[in-house]
Amino acid sequence: MNIIIVGCGKVGTSLAERLSAEGHDLVMVDLSPAKVEDVSNRFDAMGIVGNGASFNVQQEAGVEEADLFIAVTGEDELNLLCCLMAKKSGRCQTIARVRNPLYNKEIQFIREQLGISMIINPELTAAREILKLLKFPSAIKIDTFAKGRVELLRFRLKPEVGFGGKTIMEIMNQLKTDVLICAVERDSEVIIPNGSFVLQDSDILSIVGSLQSTAQFFEKIGLRSKKVKNSLIIGGGTIAHYLALDLLKIGFRVRIIEQKKERCDYLSEMLPGADIIHGDASNENLLLEEGLTYADSLVALTGLDEENIFLALFAKKHSNAKLIAKVNRISFNEVIDSFDIGSVIYPKYLTADYILQYVRARQNSIGSNVETLYKILDGRAEALEFSIKEASSVTDVPLMDLNLKDNLLICCINRKGTILTPRGQNKIKVGDTVIVVTTNRGLRDIRDILKS
Repeated sequence: MNIIIVGCGKVGTSLAERLSAEGHDLVMVDLSPAKVEDVSNRFDAMGIVGNGASFNVQQEAGVEEADLFIAVTGEDELNLLCCLMAKKSGRCQTIARVRNPLYNKEIQFIREQLGISMIINPELTAAREILKLLKFPSAIKIDTFAKGRVELLRFRLKPEVGFGGKTIMEIMNQLKTDVLICAVERDSEVIIPNGSFVLQDSDILSIVGSLQSTAQFFEKIGLRSKKVKNSLIIGGGTIAHYLALDLLKIGFRVRIIEQKKERCDYLSEMLPGADIIHGDASNENLLLEEGLTYADSLVALTGLDEENIFLALFAKKHSNAKLIAKVNRISFNEVIDSFDIGSVIYPKYLTADYILQYVRARQNSIGSNVETLYKILDGRAEALEFSIKEASSVTDVPLMDLNLKDNLLICCINRKGTILTPRGQNKIKVGDTVIVVTTNRGLRDIRDILKS
């Protein structure tokens, strides 16, 4: 596909990385010559310096031949104007990044009136991701499929669980729960395991199953921790605003520590049910005075990755809180994982996942579309949900007889709302949605799960 991306910031760069890896032709547009040169050189893309809302700049970028136009600058209004101009200048689909909570209530109206195909909000997406983790504190990360009926949860295996030295088959026979262990992270390696794979303490497991099954699994292994009822949020930015709104709706006590006085005044007005504290959260005494020791959860959302990580490490030492830290740069993810600070949220990855899902569904040829796509395990594997819309070489064949690619696992079949944990004799049928976890990149069609 021919894709134009306006904005070479964190989200634009992440998108360029993902889309170029899948073989798309990219044109990158930004006002900063340095950013355009850097991104276009790194990802073999054409670069144009200029205002992405300009008719002449869009013509130079090839908007008339483009299949998709994505505007992800730091300004909502500019992104919307870019997409409006692109719709007038070409016949491409358009995607705009819109972050301001003011516009959030009007998103449907804006999308319909401007003819925009998709509106993405990285901050709202990140807030919803954090909300899921606070509802299920045992997990490091949670992704959902089948319209919320299926969960993929990631958690660290602790010695007290007693799984170390046992095979997956032994564990499943012992627990008798309808979940599947679909991936194991050990040191820097990602393994898609079979039943004879032996687990070790400190492995990070990813399991998939229905909401009831995953809850039962955690109950049986003794990791069903107490419910989170309050949250201490560090940093009062847009993610904190969205998160606090959702938490207050479900009865949480919310406290936000923010350094800027004007921002505190704004949050006090917009979030009357929350406690807004004006102060510097890097001050250890302030954190302890504000009840860190007794907090059920701490969410570090400052603009500095390093500060978020150190806040989580400090909280780990002084409390039993569920810990969540926001990280924007991905350069040191292995180091971050080694700290075992709980959950790490990468907003730009979440945004790229949604757009990749859209791109793959658009370019699919036979109708077995990618309904949902997540980059999991720090981008080293993918979890995909395929909608089976017509018969093919994978339908009506027992799973045990399919010649599946290596490092690929069929994790779940959703048949009209009934969630099936796949066994060898099960068959994929037209109308199903099928969840697959794999380290193979770029699957676009259900037939791609087979060896060629």
